[in-house]
Amino acid sequence: MKLSIDPKALSLLAAVNNLLTEQGVKSYLVGGFVRDALLGRDTADIDIAVAQDAMEIAQKVASALGGRFVLLDKVNRLGRVIVAEWELDFSTFQGSIEPDLARRDFTIDAIAIDLRELAEDVHLIDPFNGWADLKKGIIRAVSEKAFQADAVRLLRAVRLAGELGFSLDNQTEAQVREDCHLLADVAGERIREELLRLLAAPHSERFLPYLDELGLVTAVIPELAEAKGVKQPKEHFWNVFDHSIKTVIAVDFLLHEGGWEYAEDKVLAVVPWSGLLDKYFVQEVSHGSTRRLLLKLAALLHDVAKPQTKAVGEDGRLHFLGHAKLGAAMTVSILERLRFSSKEVKLVEVMVREHLRPTQMSQEGLPSHRAIYRYFRDSGDAGIDVLFLSLADHLATRGPKLDLAGWQEHARVVEYVLTQHLEQERVTAPPKLLSGHDIINVFGLKPGPKIGKLLEAVREAQASGEIASREEALSYIREHLLTKAG
Repeated sequence: MKLSIDPKALSLLAAVNNLLTEQGVKSYLVGGFVRDALLGRDTADIDIAVAQDAMEIAQKVASALGGRFVLLDKVNRLGRVIVAEWELDFSTFQGSIEPDLARRDFTIDAIAIDLRELAEDVHLIDPFNGWADLKKGIIRAVSEKAFQADAVRLLRAVRLAGELGFSLDNQTEAQVREDCHLLADVAGERIREELLRLLAAPHSERFLPYLDELGLVTAVIPELAEAKGVKQPKEHFWNVFDHSIKTVIAVDFLLHEGGWEYAEDKVLAVVPWSGLLDKYFVQEVSHGSTRRLLLKLAALLHDVAKPQTKAVGEDGRLHFLGHAKLGAAMTVSILERLRFSSKEVKLVEVMVREHLRPTQMSQEGLPSHRAIYRYFRDSGDAGIDVLFLSLADHLATRGPKLDLAGWQEHARVVEYVLTQHLEQERVTAPPKLLSGHDIINVFGLKPGPKIGKLLEAVREAQASGEIASREEALSYIREHLLTKAG
């Protein structure tokens, strides 16, 4: 059998094979790379099983190829080599490769190829009929204890089904339901990696509810379990938990990555979109994460504190006062537990904290330049993301009862704010008219917090178009000081 492999990847693997052959190390390609090569899919993840200590081998390969070594698992002696766009994960097997394949997750990943055969017609080592399951589109666990051996496979099963358009066989699905609690003992960084890959799969409307049905959403984020069944005001079509799931689906829809079953064409037609926004949301934030993925994560978590803040007001209505602020704090705790980077944590924290702001910028009509300035001052790097989160929140609030006129107005405000931000930089980053030293020297003030407040007042006035020069800024401060003094 001939495999369709990217020529650059083939060249890289030839170099790895030469190095390992010189050292007398028996090696096999296994796992996802073999699976994807059989399916004709490109992949940058390459799994290699070696008959020696994989950590030592990985370090030697990294040194020889000018790559970077990453320790994956000291206990199980797993190492990664990053070379250009490829990640080569090395694991150890003892004796023959078949027992190693028996310890793998799914039959479609339990296929091996001798690394020396790549340039020739390859022979599949396939003791569990993975090639047959590949052709049928089935995810089947290699053994009944596959998830007990490594619980992160619970997430991987659904992720692979989502990526490949496959389905879990009945027995494997039952095993997932039974073993989902095992995720509590998986290292946070491994959960993070699988969670991001799950979020990366398009059309979340197809697999996210299924992920929850299997018990995996709350197994990964137990804090969300309290949101199940929590009622909301009449404006909401779904309870808190279901609303959160629908908000993630709505994000994919708004970013042109999925569907929305309610008035789809009319809803999307009024939402601002451009090549610039498309590029914005695919920007990498940290290793493995993009703005789109973290926006989906914020959508999942944006109402995480509603159960704790639920109260009935004097008007008899349900209220969730302070849920955005408390939710932001809970989000930090959750993401730190899952070992997200500080940059990722900060971005998602701000999105959760500020998710109500876009609808609060203006009670009637379009927001003022001053309101837009304050919004981007407070939301910073997450400002655009929060605008789209607010739209997704709106869709997931109303669902099939969406009022198109209200939706069009919301979309119009978002488009206006985006236009001001993207096309009129002076609104969010006006040129500096004065420094703190200027204020101290001209008005004879002492250094302190008051200087910072005066500078911020100048920036706001400048952003709203009230002042545009140094002289006007000085007059503004003079009048401000006189008013305070009076």
